Amino acid sequence: MKFTYRQDVDTVSEYSSFSAWKSARRGDRLSVIYGLVVVCVVLVSYVLGALKWLPHDPEAMDLDAMMAAPFTGSYLLGTDFMGRDMLTRLILGIQAYFLPGLLAVIISLGLGSLLGVLAGYRGGRAEGGVAYFSNLIDSLPRMVLMLLVIAAFRPDIYTIMLVFGITTAPTIAMLVKSKVLMLKERNFIESAVALGLSPAVIIFKHILWYNCRALLLIQATIGMAEAVLLETSLSYLGFGVQEPTPSWGNMVQAGANYLMQGNFWPSTAPAFAIMLTVLGFHLLGDGLNNIFEWKQSR
Repeated sequence: MKFTYRQDVDTVSEYSSFSAWKSARRGDRLSVIYGLVVVCVVLVSYVLGALKWLPHDPEAMDLDAMMAAPFTGSYLLGTDFMGRDMLTRLILGIQAYFLPGLLAVIISLGLGSLLGVLAGYRGGRAEGGVAYFSNLIDSLPRMVLMLLVIAAFRPDIYTIMLVFGITTAPTIAMLVKSKVLMLKERNFIESAVALGLSPAVIIFKHILWYNCRALLLIQATIGMAEAVLLETSLSYLGFGVQEPTPSWGNMVQAGANYLMQGNFWPSTAPAFAIMLTVLGFHLLGDGLNNIFEWKQSR
């Protein structure tokens, strides 16, 4: 009985992660590698910005080097319209979305997992209540809701990301609910109850950790990509991080005023940073999803 129970609980562990990685398609491996590189660059840049280990003062203006091209003197990525170092401001721009984005992802995963397990494991009225809450949240356009919250309360970026995390929780809840309903049809939950395991151990360890961690990890990468897009979009529109604090969004907006003069770099540099970062998080999630699907199909 014990052997059969372990086989049912942790089917993914039967095949090592190395075997899954080795058997994955080349495109999936490249997607994961690129995504991990992006995550490492974001983490290192955030630490450098937090420790103030920067190439230049982010607010120092060099009036003799305004709109300098990349590799001009000590300015590796050139300067903006006020002569400020672009590389320094791009590094500091990560702080605008990194911690708020993590807050949104944690809230989304935590609340979504709770609601999904409640609906799938308990069923009945709990399932109906979760479905009603999810339909209510999904019926509201997310960006419109964000703008209404901003107009009504003038919140900071953390409050905005709090709302963003709550509004994305129903998606996580539906995915976790579907997973739990599938797992309930297998024998290992009945075996766990017969062995005297508490519902908390069954839910958090044998359902969420053993069988939903891949799903939650993939959703976390997608959530971070959406958080980057949300923060930069709001900053571009003037509702997020304000000057002189750098954000990739307000850097694109400020540089766009000089496009007609032929100065493309001040706006395209942060735009490329946004594109590559969002692409990295999405490719990481897509690659991990394909690899985990291979492991579960074995």
